[in-house]
Amino acid sequence: MMKTMARMTSSSGRPNEPIAALLGTVILSSFASGSAVVGGQFSSGVNLVEVYATVTDERGEPIGDLSAADFRVAEDGIPQMVSAFAAGEFPLSVAIGVDRSFSMASGKVDRLSAVKNAARTFVGALRAGDQVMVIAVGSETEVAAPLSADRAAALAAIDRIEPWGTTPLYDATVRAIDAIQSAKGRRALVLLSDGVDRYSDTQPAALLDRARRSDVLAYPIAIGRTRAPIFAELAAATGGRSFFVKDPRELPAEMTAIARELHFQYLLGYAPARGGEPGWRSIDVTVNRPGVRVRARDGYFSR
Repeated sequence: MMKTMARMTSSSGRPNEPIAALLGTVILSSFASGSAVVGGQFSSGVNLVEVYATVTDERGEPIGDLSAADFRVAEDGIPQMVSAFAAGEFPLSVAIGVDRSFSMASGKVDRLSAVKNAARTFVGALRAGDQVMVIAVGSETEVAAPLSADRAAALAAIDRIEPWGTTPLYDATVRAIDAIQSAKGRRALVLLSDGVDRYSDTQPAALLDRARRSDVLAYPIAIGRTRAPIFAELAAATGGRSFFVKDPRELPAEMTAIARELHFQYLLGYAPARGGEPGWRSIDVTVNRPGVRVRARDGYFSR
């Protein structure tokens, strides 16, 4: 094992595009006959399927001492040989979605103010090399601050968000995923909302399909009295985590936990053991250690 800059290439020298975007200091380990580390690079004769995995203990704290041998990966129920492995801090590109609808500012508790404060906490927890964008969700979804490493610009954009409109939440989530999908590094969407959709053209099934195709981690947080079942499904599909917060004062702690979780992950690469027609392939990632929880995307669409 060694510390190096990570880049994965095929034997022809062409980058395996999703993993080639990986920049940052990580711990690399390569094993099995089909893959080797050469000059700080992974070299493989085939394109690999990449799977990011988050592993936490029973308290939700990230576990960072696992090796490649601790992981088991199955595709469509068939065990796969993990031929490339990385663990550590990956460069992060995050979209923070802030629900600014009037429902967030009505009632006894000004949830919008609490959400904006939580968003500021998250920006403050970002590290060097991370990028962030701010998306205001209302009757129209707007990019309040484009993706950049400029923390001051993100904080100023959060400050400018005011209550407005209703919440076509499913439409807004698709737009937020589209906005962050082209970013480099590990991509994530942190969505703060009361979890109630109003007037979306997008159906829940279409939202989940779009999320699965994007490889963007979703961390939706529902604030208030209503649980949002779609939030749990969205998180499970992408390898993220959903939250239900009754007391808005708990939000900063949850945002800090999300940032900590995102800053240490595992990256597994494997060449599918069998081919097949284009379409959906399910992925199941487990760890041979008791008392831990593994979160990873639940599959991908083969072309």
